[in-house]
Amino acid sequence: MDGKSVSIQVSGKVQNVGYRYQAKEAANRFGVRGFVKNQPDGTVYLEVIGTNLAVELFCEWCRKGPDWAKVKDIFICNLPDQDFADFVIK
Repeated sequence: MDGKSVSIQVSGKVQNVGYRYQAKEAANRFGVRGFVKNQPDGTVYLEVIGTNLAVELFCEWCRKGPDWAKVKDIFICNLPDQDFADFVIK
């Protein structure tokens, strides 16, 4: 498979705004697998795997997030390939 695996750390007003649930919908729409979870420091952390295009599109979505979110920063790091069956909220 021509794909990539990345971790994404999103900061700003991204908790208690439906970010994780909207991320799951976006992941299903773009066809990426992985997980999303809130971090104690107020950020949202995601790991995703998919085709290069799907991951790029998902990362673009993460830059904006849902309507109520105010994304300040996003950090994307390449990861070794993971094997996720689907996309889950942790």
